[in-house]
Amino acid sequence: MSGSGLLGQPGTAAHGSARYNCTNSGARVRSVTTDLLKSAAQTPASNNGVLLTRAQIFSSVQESLASIPFIDIHTHLFAPGFGKLSLWGIDELLTYHYLEAEFFRSSTMSPEHYWTLSKSEQADLIWRTLFVENSPISEATRGVVAVLHAFNLPTDHSALPEARAFFKNQSLESHMQRVLQLAGISSVVMTNDPLDPDEFPLWQKGVANHNQFHAVLRLDRILCTWHDHWQAIVAQGYSVDAQASGKSVSEVRRFLTDWAKRMQPVYMACSLPDTFEFPSDTLNGLLLRDAVLPVCRELNLPLSLMIGVRKQVNPRIRLAGDAVGRANLRSVENLCRDFPSNRFLVSVLSRENQHELCVFSRKFNNLMPFGCWWFMNNASIVEEITRERIEMLGTSFIPQHSDARVLEQVIYKWGNTRRTIAPILAENYRLLSEDGRGVTSADVQRDVTRLFRSNAEAWMDLRPRT
Repeated sequence: MSGSGLLGQPGTAAHGSARYNCTNSGARVRSVTTDLLKSAAQTPASNNGVLLTRAQIFSSVQESLASIPFIDIHTHLFAPGFGKLSLWGIDELLTYHYLEAEFFRSSTMSPEHYWTLSKSEQADLIWRTLFVENSPISEATRGVVAVLHAFNLPTDHSALPEARAFFKNQSLESHMQRVLQLAGISSVVMTNDPLDPDEFPLWQKGVANHNQFHAVLRLDRILCTWHDHWQAIVAQGYSVDAQASGKSVSEVRRFLTDWAKRMQPVYMACSLPDTFEFPSDTLNGLLLRDAVLPVCRELNLPLSLMIGVRKQVNPRIRLAGDAVGRANLRSVENLCRDFPSNRFLVSVLSRENQHELCVFSRKFNNLMPFGCWWFMNNASIVEEITRERIEMLGTSFIPQHSDARVLEQVIYKWGNTRRTIAPILAENYRLLSEDGRGVTSADVQRDVTRLFRSNAEAWMDLRPRT
């Protein structure tokens, strides 16, 4: 087996502590793979224990999904040390861009007028339009109702004043702990951009570690909008130019290595358009091949690629104006084949790309499909994708991430995940039982742990920070 294929096994530990030793990375990857295989060999056979009846299977699945704390491997949340970058509370929930997109469909107000309003005025408008004048039956609006209900707040037309008073009286640190507990998650993975003008100074001053929040080194400004941001790299003391010529590539490698040491990320990541191609003679193809991939190998970090976004098809509604496009996943094939010592986490935005991603995952064990991203995160589509993945990949994938931008969103997003996936897993166990292989509660617990914890732990260093 190739040393790059770290498909998680039950009970596996995180990577070794020498994650930033830039030598002998191939041997280190092979060592981790060997450990995973040994762990799998030591797992008890599934016919040990009491076999579940058909009636017991569903309740066993529900119990495991409720009791095992999940790892949220992709969010836009921030630890408390990031201050105002951490979004939380009712006004932030109501002005989430999913709800803004719905608002503009149900209101005659122009986007230009909307953007002149204060945050609370925008929230008032969205509440009245989507929750009072209309029933909140969409996925995003029901999410707000579920959050209010989780805190025993009213969910009817008059709920907004009481909700505002409640959130105003919360301490962020203690409130955050309660939210994570309600969501049933043990840790979250952030999105951290070293070229973000609001985030960069916080890292420079030193952000306090939080053992439930893990960093990710985001690459979008480097790989997708180099011409707009190369000067920000220069301002940090690195010799790059607009054409990425000369020693620019080696300087980008130095930039990424320095920031990896500062952030201690669990992976690097980039959101890519539907037009993404690799290999490519473009500037982003050059930087990906000669800077990003070598540094990921040296530091033993996975590279997460989220493919298929079409930015600003309607710029008038800002963040709500992005859309989806079908990508050519031959690029994923080329990356996995030509760089077997790199590990790739991949999520695709188009429904039409999901089956192809499953097929490639069967061919390359250095590819980990994860989550139902953005426009895919609707129960009907999550069900379809999850069934397809189980049928083709067993439990060797990561079913979901929250993609949460506002803290409390993890409550309803993970609640929806448990509710949607429970009958899917139960149905597969029922079929297995009918085909002649009994299922125990230990089997269920092992599989749920692998899907929502061990696969992530095997691909990322998710140890608590000290």
